[in-house]
Amino acid sequence: MRLTDAVITPVKAQLALLGRMPTAADVAEALRRCDQVVSDAAVIQVQRAVRRDSVGAGLLDPLLTLPGVTDVLVNGPDRVYIDRGDGPELTEVRFESDDAVRQLAARLAASVGRRLDDGSPFVDARLASGVRVHAILATVASPGTCLSLRVPSTRRLGLDDWVTADSLHPVAAEVLRRVIETKTAFLVTGGTGSGKTTLLSALIGLIAPDQRILVVEDSLELEADHPHLVRLESRPANAEGAGLITMTDLIRQALRMRPDRIVVGEVRGAELTDLLRALNTGHEGGCATIHANSVADVPARLEALAALGGLNRMATHAQVAAGLSVIIHVAREGRQRFVREIGLLRRQASGLVETVSAWRLCDGVAERGPGWETLDRNLNQAGLT
Repeated sequence: MRLTDAVITPVKAQLALLGRMPTAADVAEALRRCDQVVSDAAVIQVQRAVRRDSVGAGLLDPLLTLPGVTDVLVNGPDRVYIDRGDGPELTEVRFESDDAVRQLAARLAASVGRRLDDGSPFVDARLASGVRVHAILATVASPGTCLSLRVPSTRRLGLDDWVTADSLHPVAAEVLRRVIETKTAFLVTGGTGSGKTTLLSALIGLIAPDQRILVVEDSLELEADHPHLVRLESRPANAEGAGLITMTDLIRQALRMRPDRIVVGEVRGAELTDLLRALNTGHEGGCATIHANSVADVPARLEALAALGGLNRMATHAQVAAGLSVIIHVAREGRQRFVREIGLLRRQASGLVETVSAWRLCDGVAERGPGWETLDRNLNQAGLT
């Protein structure tokens, strides 16, 4: 007969006092103390429960290994979802209580040296497995402690894979190859989960093998098949408030490491100003991803981020006009992720930067925009026949 959670919980509490992984004899003794019948099946069940709650992501581990799962989302103890590309799907996984969710979240945070308690009720970290985890406690969130786990892709997609999957039009693919070959600075934009990082990884893989690439990320996500790739990851302060390493710090270090290309995984704040300075001081072919709803929204988004780094509006637009050229916008519809538009950044007479569409998909039909000839001419002038 299988033991219920109500029976196993006090047994686990007894075993937790050991301060180590329990042996079969330890489990048997704990069962006796809790007035439970000792049997081989009961000992094995308790050992599995202890191991499940002590290693990996506990109850969530089986979900993380399901084919196609990109996210595991926990909304309190009774609502556990997975996302396989079609939106959240409710699973049968349930936690005993909110305390059980909190214990798992705290253990995952502690495994990478992070603190999660009432004084610091949320955390964002990357586990040793590569899974990115965000947790926020019930003191802040309702209906309870929430966990969001992002599963890294196990497959590296090249640009040809995007074309084969109908995620990238052949004409757009040729434009992106030329952008890489000519060392044209660009941004990949889109919403959460639209495929920005996946596309940027594919583009990095096109860079010539004799070029040294410095990748700076808040959390290591970019995966590229390149022989000369150096990855730098930012780090939050520890529980004592020491050890902070910001994206700005890493971009400045990257500039001292003789890069041929500087890649910023995702620009979220003041580090944009350092990236713009790099692109305006002889570091060609730099690139990054940013969140934006469309190509047209990019200048306003850049302006807002640069303000966090102390740049005023006109200085921002001047730096953007001189350092950045191409915008690649990706979108997601259901499971399908695709390149929707390629745009140009163009400086107006007022000194402000605007975006001009050069190519886009409209209702599945590829169209050349008003910036197409300028884009073609700029790429040709950059040295490609």
